Amino acid sequence: MAGRHIKLSMMARNVLIVEDDKLIRWAIFQRLTDDGFEVREAVDHASAEAAIAQTPVDIALVDLVLPDVDGLTLLKRIQEKSPDAAVIIMTAHSSVDTAVQAMKLGAYDYLTKPFDLDELSLIVRRAAEVRALQRESSERLREARERYGLQNLVSASHKMREIDAMVRKIARSEASTILLRGESGTGKDLIARAIHYESNRAAAPFMNITCTALPDTLLESELFGHEKGAFTDAKAQKKGLFELTDGGTIYLDEIGDMSPNLQAKLLRVLEDKCFRRVGGTSDIRVNVRVIAATNRNLERAIQERAFREDLYYRLNIIPMELPPLRDRPEDIPPLAALFLKQFGREFKRSFRGFTPEALDQLQRHSWPGNVRELRNVIERACLLAGADEIGTEDLLIRGAAPPPTDETAPFKLPERGLVLEEVEKNLVLQALQRTDGNQTRAAELLGITRDQLRYRMEKFGLPTRG
Repeated sequence: MAGRHIKLSMMARNVLIVEDDKLIRWAIFQRLTDDGFEVREAVDHASAEAAIAQTPVDIALVDLVLPDVDGLTLLKRIQEKSPDAAVIIMTAHSSVDTAVQAMKLGAYDYLTKPFDLDELSLIVRRAAEVRALQRESSERLREARERYGLQNLVSASHKMREIDAMVRKIARSEASTILLRGESGTGKDLIARAIHYESNRAAAPFMNITCTALPDTLLESELFGHEKGAFTDAKAQKKGLFELTDGGTIYLDEIGDMSPNLQAKLLRVLEDKCFRRVGGTSDIRVNVRVIAATNRNLERAIQERAFREDLYYRLNIIPMELPPLRDRPEDIPPLAALFLKQFGREFKRSFRGFTPEALDQLQRHSWPGNVRELRNVIERACLLAGADEIGTEDLLIRGAAPPPTDETAPFKLPERGLVLEEVEKNLVLQALQRTDGNQTRAAELLGITRDQLRYRMEKFGLPTRG
């Protein structure tokens, strides 16, 4: 009996018995109390309402025929007050059809009088286990949304505000394929998770795999599964990620490096919503949202015959370009503050923030590793800092340039100051004029990539097509 009480206490449930027959109510009360449940009693609808108002119900045993109202009405009332409650209907033989109706309305189960107390105990315990699993699942979902939701997406810059708005629209849409593009470390994984956890698929699985992490044969098996005996080491049937993710989201990182053979199989899944396990003969149908990500130039890969053009167009229905961190310096301070808070909590340390010199150094760095590099720098600083304020000596930024002096600065700031965006726009225009509008050559003159040039052209309202 001790073991039974320990198990039940871990699940922490309470039971409400709604039964007007005193003898039946007493027998149920004694048995469930002996089983370790916290049991309350009600004799009619009015006393049941009072009990529900006082404490939320985990499990309710409700007689179908009550003095003041029928059990179906009370079932609906309990569902309104405690939506996750498991309601078990108790009924006489003559009311079985009504009990079945109660099941259709959301009752967990029903018992036909006279019932065996061992049977009742078993049903209540099973209901308790289901309730505990539901609570655990809800808690995991809450934690995942807290960790990966849009509140973690820093959007001080105009470009990131646009991405924030786009993520919200995509998440609530029925879009089944999304393509994330951007340099390594720009946060494609975070965006993919935000889309999933802001959507109605959030309670279903989120699975991710890096397409370069495994050889082709193993990657195919990981994605689509295999039948027993499909190859030498296939000693048992295995479900793949697409099958396991049914109803949820699968994130395919570095899709640009997937082999042509697997590209063809992926295209079929996207178009037909079905696939076959390796060695299988029957189709498996799934409902999966696919978010693909790459830092490669897919257009160039198509020209080089390294990426299928038809797959590109299938993936590119909703493209999203994530800008590098150097193109959104406004996001550096809030990102640094967010990471400082996260790592401070993780390492059980309290930080006041950054010194002005440290913030200046963070904003002057070019961040070739993007947000990932910034995160790593802040994590290291939190581990090594001797004071409660992060200084330049704590940052240890690899390749950080020393602050420019009047002698070393490539341009001298006029005494009256200037508008930085006007200077940047003027330099972009000069580069385009000097190269007769050739964006690739203009980008080279400015020491940036073509994508970075196009971002600035859009920012300043310059035509990007000539």
